[in-house]
Amino acid sequence: MSPVTKAARWRSQLIAVAALVALWNLFYGDLSVGNLIGGTLVALVVITVFPLPPVAFEGRIRPLAVLRFLGRFLVDLFVASAQVAWTAVRFGHVPRSAVIAVRLRVRTDLNLTLTAEALSLVPGSLVAEADPASGTLYVHVLDVRDARDVERAREKVLALEARIVRAVGSADEVRQLDLPAPARGEVA
Repeated sequence: MSPVTKAARWRSQLIAVAALVALWNLFYGDLSVGNLIGGTLVALVVITVFPLPPVAFEGRIRPLAVLRFLGRFLVDLFVASAQVAWTAVRFGHVPRSAVIAVRLRVRTDLNLTLTAEALSLVPGSLVAEADPASGTLYVHVLDVRDARDVERAREKVLALEARIVRAVGSADEVRQLDLPAPARGEVA
């Protein structure tokens, strides 16, 4: 990973200040000169006291892939919501759950975070733990009946990772998706 340039660091700080000022004004519900000045002062204090870590984004935003990701994410959200609702109201059915380990193919902090967040937003799955050193997510999945369900859940996580990487990953990260995923016990 390349070091973060001074210009990139300033740009990220400026974006953080702008976002904090926008939030300040949203909380007050009034866009005024006083709220802009007050929000800016608070934002400057916040980023001075709690500075952002230097992060280098080497990816590339691909609008069509972002749209594919969002479309599929919405479908997954609605389907999973219906499945969880059906599991909850089905009389006499006792759902079984499992915690599965899924080693991601792209082992960057950004990919681990984006995949974990997207996964946790879909009902029926929740990231119980993330191991950045090995690039592994430990995912709690609902209504698992057998080993085939576990493998399907693992494949869904890897497919989600692939959609995210294709949407915002670097060319090298996209190439990593073509490599086979390490087996559960395999050290990579």
